[in-house]
Amino acid sequence: MNISPKVTVIGLGPGDPSFCSEKNLQLIEEHEFRYVRTNRHASSCLLGPNVISFDYIYESSGSFEEVYATIVGELVDAAKKNHKVLYAVPGSPFLAERTVQLLAEQTEVEVEIFPCISFVDLAWSSLKIDPMEIGVRIVDAHRFATEAAGDRGPFLVTQIDSREILADIVAAVESPPTERVTILQRLGLEDEKVEKLDWEDLIEKVEPDHLTACFIPCLQSPIASELQKFIDLVAVLRVQCPWDSQQTHSSLTSHLLEETYEVLEAIESFNEETREGSEDLEEELGDLLFQIVFHSRIAADDGRFDLADVTKGIYEKLYRRHPRIFESEQEEKVSDNVDSAHKRWEEIKKEEKKRSSVLDGIPDALPALAYTQKLFEKSETLELLEEKIYSDRPIPETDEEMGSIFLDLVFWAAKNNFEAERVLRIANSKFVTFIKDIETLAENRGVDLFSADSQTKKELKAEIRKRDFTN
Repeated sequence: MNISPKVTVIGLGPGDPSFCSEKNLQLIEEHEFRYVRTNRHASSCLLGPNVISFDYIYESSGSFEEVYATIVGELVDAAKKNHKVLYAVPGSPFLAERTVQLLAEQTEVEVEIFPCISFVDLAWSSLKIDPMEIGVRIVDAHRFATEAAGDRGPFLVTQIDSREILADIVAAVESPPTERVTILQRLGLEDEKVEKLDWEDLIEKVEPDHLTACFIPCLQSPIASELQKFIDLVAVLRVQCPWDSQQTHSSLTSHLLEETYEVLEAIESFNEETREGSEDLEEELGDLLFQIVFHSRIAADDGRFDLADVTKGIYEKLYRRHPRIFESEQEEKVSDNVDSAHKRWEEIKKEEKKRSSVLDGIPDALPALAYTQKLFEKSETLELLEEKIYSDRPIPETDEEMGSIFLDLVFWAAKNNFEAERVLRIANSKFVTFIKDIETLAENRGVDLFSADSQTKKELKAEIRKRDFTN
């Protein structure tokens, strides 16, 4: 009879072994192979001398997400080998336990989860409050600045495990709360400590550890309150201002373009050494931000998306397109080199967008000169075209020299009755055709231009030399 591999997850309770449930104690007895996320917990002694702790993974991994993924991988392998294993976590498996969440999401082995009392139950008892009645939010201290954004509380801030994290929390609050906050430490243990403190005394009087939390009854102003105030203002203008209420995405395009150029002008005027012009740049960035928030507000009115969706989308995109930084398991696959990082970005984007060409996604509405710049930047990632693009032309050494060449060309075009913008668009069109011909050539030969070996690239370069994108 085949037994399906299974991981049984239990909670050990918040502190003293007496908080562990009878059911979970029974499960410990029933399992020969026992694992615990960390031995830094008073109830880990219940698991006996042969328990395997994952503390060593914390010491050898570069990020918490890597730690959690490694733990889950080892548990799955252990279940496949031994048919059934026990995995114990501090507190309750259903509260702030990323490994349990990842285990529940995988499909290789069966997972059964048994709850237990958590430290938050002890917190409510110590604070003498009903969290549902007053609407307490539980927030991870490591993500306080983002998770508490736009809210006044009350908050129970958990896992304040270092002075640095405590300092980040204090720094994130613009207007300190007038009501005293409560520090809760080592709840359920003999040395538990519950203390009310003024906000300004937190850094001086609190020595955080991995069992430290803070209850904040109310904030004077929400985290990131300036941004939230601005978003609220745009929403009010959208309803009450006659001009704002009539705008659409299309009607705002000229304003968006104008504000973009004004930001560019402010950047050009900014002096990197003296920092002169910083105030102008700050103002123009604000005007551009208004356009972004305004477009998001228009979409929100129609129920399509809002600013939260916009920010979530760009966050996920940037995270996904930087695997070298955020996915440590790919470290050996992705180079630190800037050029290769750019190529990897283009590869990921092409795959995400289901694009057939590296040129896809360049806006046709760009001015001809900007369009040309994008064409060359994109085609550079193919490497094969370097000789064809640059040939043996002398390379200007300064911005002024390059600018003079452009000026001379435009002047010559005007003098000889050529329209510079139009002729450049014609040249762009021919170059696009040339690049796509090369991509078709590679596709017909079953070659990936990004990962082709040196010999294949050499053969393709020889073929490219025979072609002329100017004809």
